[in-house]
Amino acid sequence: MLATSSQIDNGAGQGPRRSRLVRLILVAAVVVGCVLLAFGAGFGLFLLNVPPQEIALQRNADGIVVLTGGASRIEDAVELLASGRGRRLLITGVHRLTSEREIARLKPEHNRAFTCCVDLDRSAVNTIGNATETKRWAHERGFTSLIVVTSNYHMPRAMAELRHQLPDIALIPFPVVADQLKASWSNGPTMRLLFLEYVKYIVAVARMRLPMLMA
Repeated sequence: MLATSSQIDNGAGQGPRRSRLVRLILVAAVVVGCVLLAFGAGFGLFLLNVPPQEIALQRNADGIVVLTGGASRIEDAVELLASGRGRRLLITGVHRLTSEREIARLKPEHNRAFTCCVDLDRSAVNTIGNATETKRWAHERGFTSLIVVTSNYHMPRAMAELRHQLPDIALIPFPVVADQLKASWSNGPTMRLLFLEYVKYIVAVARMRLPMLMA
């Protein structure tokens, strides 16, 4: 039985279409592989930029800012203030229902420093807000240098947001390392925390760079 002309045309066209489909699949696989490789490499670099331990400051600053949200952040910041590392301390991101007395009780031995030299910001609800309020506070006081206190895993994103808002101010990181991060970085909850923070960091950097790329 002889094949019709339409059957011959369909058979001849299936080969090129199948080849194009295979090429598209291969290209897509290569693109996805490159994206995953870049994402994984970026995560590795992010982990290298997360300070593994607390540091000894080499210099003082005009002011100190602590971003709330993690264990020991405020206590460490008050310690820095009491030891004369800065003239004033901003605690940014304080819950509206948290009283000054509750915060002061975290370090009762430094009550004098808290009473004279601590400012509370209750308006910031995220890291962007922290940076905005820090900018306002620092410029109002004419500060040209700040010690930044936050958790070590949060430090890369916090510094990126603050540098974006405060390019004219010297920022000195003081990372606070939680006990679970001191113990191990390889357990599931810790890696999930670090990975989530990495994703937030990527989003923040992309948001800050996009206007420059579109200009």
